[in-house]
Amino acid sequence: MRSLIAFATAEFEADGIPAAAVTVTSGALDATERVLREHTRAGDRVIVEDPTLPAFLDLVASLGLTPQPCAIDHEGLLPDALDRALSPQARGVIVTPRAQNPTGATMSTRRAGDLARVLRRRPRVVLIEIDPVGPVSGSPMVTLTDPPPEHWVSIKSTSKFLGPDLRVAVVAGDATTIARVERRQSLGVRWVSHLLQRLTLTLWSDPSSGRRFARAADVYAQRRQALIDALATYNITGHGRSGLNVWIPVREETATVQALAESGWGVAAGERFRLRSVPAIRVTTSALVPDEAQRFAADFAAALRSRAAAPA
Repeated sequence: MRSLIAFATAEFEADGIPAAAVTVTSGALDATERVLREHTRAGDRVIVEDPTLPAFLDLVASLGLTPQPCAIDHEGLLPDALDRALSPQARGVIVTPRAQNPTGATMSTRRAGDLARVLRRRPRVVLIEIDPVGPVSGSPMVTLTDPPPEHWVSIKSTSKFLGPDLRVAVVAGDATTIARVERRQSLGVRWVSHLLQRLTLTLWSDPSSGRRFARAADVYAQRRQALIDALATYNITGHGRSGLNVWIPVREETATVQALAESGWGVAAGERFRLRSVPAIRVTTSALVPDEAQRFAADFAAALRSRAAAPA
């Protein structure tokens, strides 16, 4: 739909992302799959953040590709680790500049520049940049696409900040990649529902939406920080600079998850998220109010003492 493309183009450009070619897909994973199909073949390696979203690992494996883990810190991919991961077999890299799931890492401008310089030495690698939470992430967008590599896409998902049933993503990229994605799409589903596209545009462009997004970002940031601060009172380190989650290293994931479940808390074991990184659990904080954060931290500390699941 041209009106959604026009609006999304302005959003990309406001974030410093080139937007000469833009298309619409049925969510970020759909876009990622289509791009990988156009730039890789079975047996190739795709560099992923470690830890990363399990859906990315499943998607890469389903295409007959091998996920290549790359270490991250609170600013995202480590440049030296990325350089080592860029083997001749590597044909793609998936990067989350902000609200990284599960760690909440957010990329700095300096880090983005360092990573971009590494990627420019490997022009055959397609860059897949994903912005999963958008305006409610709690940090500004920093991109690896300025200047853009030879083959790249930047994907904005709308499902987290507009609604989970809106499986709509807008994708900017180099002209060749966007044309290939659209051509492949025309052979299958043909187009993304125009009803969903109109709803996405209406919600996203509403004059009041900017204030609501800012308010939501503030609330999510307060809840993340409340948990991190509460954990710190027990000398427990939690990570979460942006997004909807806090990542907490532990020694025994299963014991910690079970002990917290007995206290009424549901958390995710880190095993599904990581390849080589240390054990941890993910706590989703989007609905965790500060008073509950204090209680969670106390129960977490008790779980560590009772189950010998000490912090890593």
